[in-house]
Amino acid sequence: MIDQFSLLDWSLFAGYGLILLVSGYMFNRKAQNTQDYFLGGNTMPIWVVGISVLATSQSAATFLGGPDQGYRGDLSYLATNIAGFLAALFVAMFLLPRFYALKVYTVYELLEQRFGKNAKYQAGLIYLSGRLFASGARLYMAAIAVAMILFGDIQASSVVFSILIIAVIGFAYTMYGGIRSVIYSDVIQCLVYISAALLVLFYLYASIPVDFSSIVSALQTPAPGEASKLTFIDFSLDFSSAGVFGFWSIITGFVLLNIAAFGLDQDVTQRMLTCKDSKSATKALVSSIVMGIPVVLIFVCIGLLLFIYYQRPDIMAQGSGNTVVPEFEGQTVTIFMYYVLNDLPNGIKAIITIGIVAAALSTLNSGLNSMSSVAIQDIYRGLIHKNKDLSEQKLVTAGRICMGIVALALSGMAALCYYWQQYTDTPLLAFALSVMVFSYSGLLGIYFTALFTQRGSPVSISMALLVGFLTPVLMQPYIQTLYLPEHMQFDLGFTWQLMIGTGISLLVCLSGRSTVQTAASNTAAQTEQGTQ
Repeated sequence: MIDQFSLLDWSLFAGYGLILLVSGYMFNRKAQNTQDYFLGGNTMPIWVVGISVLATSQSAATFLGGPDQGYRGDLSYLATNIAGFLAALFVAMFLLPRFYALKVYTVYELLEQRFGKNAKYQAGLIYLSGRLFASGARLYMAAIAVAMILFGDIQASSVVFSILIIAVIGFAYTMYGGIRSVIYSDVIQCLVYISAALLVLFYLYASIPVDFSSIVSALQTPAPGEASKLTFIDFSLDFSSAGVFGFWSIITGFVLLNIAAFGLDQDVTQRMLTCKDSKSATKALVSSIVMGIPVVLIFVCIGLLLFIYYQRPDIMAQGSGNTVVPEFEGQTVTIFMYYVLNDLPNGIKAIITIGIVAAALSTLNSGLNSMSSVAIQDIYRGLIHKNKDLSEQKLVTAGRICMGIVALALSGMAALCYYWQQYTDTPLLAFALSVMVFSYSGLLGIYFTALFTQRGSPVSISMALLVGFLTPVLMQPYIQTLYLPEHMQFDLGFTWQLMIGTGISLLVCLSGRSTVQTAASNTAAQTEQGTQ
């Protein structure tokens, strides 16, 4: 809690605040047009974009979710990087070259060229709905940490107040300079929270009074009859939510999830579109995946060591002198913050807390700018003010106002996620990933149709997006109670929900014949006849 911090801790906080102010002044130069505000003028360096993609993909979800996953489970989450590389290959081959050829501001402009303007508006709305879920969930996770710092608990009032604090700070930091300020701040925040994680990992390891081989042995046999916590690839076929990090789930549903995240989700793809060309964007994407492997390993290993620290009193009692065996009293989702606030010394405690705040800001900043870009470029500019010439300055101003609206919406969703995650008791990493399925299913269905077929009509696209959204919703346990008797209710992992939702959405989209393509073909035929 906040009264546990010393003068040293507060001095470190002040230093971090000064860094934020200086970096904000340096990077938040006023954007003059939408090209600069939303795409950074296509001049961002590859390494900077790679780190920003990493921070956007992980941030608070990894900072709290990684230790939670290691404490509850094993190393199998790391194997999801296999899906990441497969998805990056697909995005590099089929999506990024198209985006750069069309010089898009948002990824949904590709659908306008293929299906007409309505498809872009519909996809943009579905994205905004899905991103509201996903970014709201990450904001909720960041608020857990802040609530523990300020109040020492995760009661509803504490979490909601923490959500509002993060939202206000994130909005103020992002609103002025646009995507350039977001990307450079991501780099700073990422370096801060990785450094903090390394510090806590080494301190925690030093706190366990046995050697490395003894720790490995304890993790291999955590309890009689329990599986090793060092399992990297799990080949068992488990369709339930407990098996989402299994191998078969990774090479199917996780590949789809990553294709959508890297190529169809404006939150991540917008960063790659700030590079000068598709090759540079591909390098940034691949580098982010490579850098992400050791980063995730750090956080999961913290969770594994916390398991030893709190769940193996026989090991912790081997310390010299009158060693007090540590005990954990709280909910599992707070395990990392409980350790930080109760067992770390002053100074280190402040550094870890700063890392958590950095992850929280990185979480919010990315969602604010990407959602604002879609709302302005695809909805406000194209749908509300179509056929009107709007000045660049007016669009940038509208983008800033939209960011404020988005910040309020994300705050509301984050508060809802508090009750949602508490009700389901889903591990934080799985919860952060599962909420993306609602928008990704429909988007994957219509993009596969656009890329590889000549099918699809305005009606079938609308229906595909709707069906793609509703299919995973109907599979949620708390929704099943509304329409299925108890003996028919089932537990299906989110990766398999995504597979089913994408398949149904694809079939629905393929059922329509493309009127845009037909019209183009008729025009070409008439031109050919006239020439003859």
